[in-house]
Amino acid sequence: MPLSDTLARVDADLAAGRVPVARQRLRGLVSSFPNDLALRRRLAEVYRLYGEPVEAGRWMYLEEDRDAAETAAFEARYGTAVQRMRALAWRGGESLAQTAFAAEQLASVRAACSDAMGHSVDWDTLPSPEEELGERSSIADFLAGAGCLVAVLAFLAIWVNGVVALFD
Repeated sequence: MPLSDTLARVDADLAAGRVPVARQRLRGLVSSFPNDLALRRRLAEVYRLYGEPVEAGRWMYLEEDRDAAETAAFEARYGTAVQRMRALAWRGGESLAQTAFAAEQLASVRAACSDAMGHSVDWDTLPSPEEELGERSSIADFLAGAGCLVAVLAFLAIWVNGVVALFD
């Protein structure tokens, strides 16, 4: 379905009071056209109808006339640069931004994410949540493996004890 037809359906849904349906359609459009700032703005407006400043701030983050309280709410929920980069769901480089402000915001988030990760990242290869955790993830992996090993050894000990008891 063409973009204009879907936007017409969004308008019809909003006029009929079907806000959740309109929101879902706009989320799909933003997924399909992640670099369209007008779609992001419309999605933010729908989230304002819900009274969700975090999501409104998320989708208005690249706009110069964004609301400071919504931006602060978004930044508080997505506390790290990696989380913000993932939440913004941008695709391609900053050069695809339609405004200079959006390009600056995107570059700032990407640079902060690169600093946090210790290597260069781009919008098409976002770090995974496991990669973001870094060393903490390897410690958790070690503890999980050690726990599994203890469980297997306990099972084997019980099994051997049963076999010995069977032949006594």
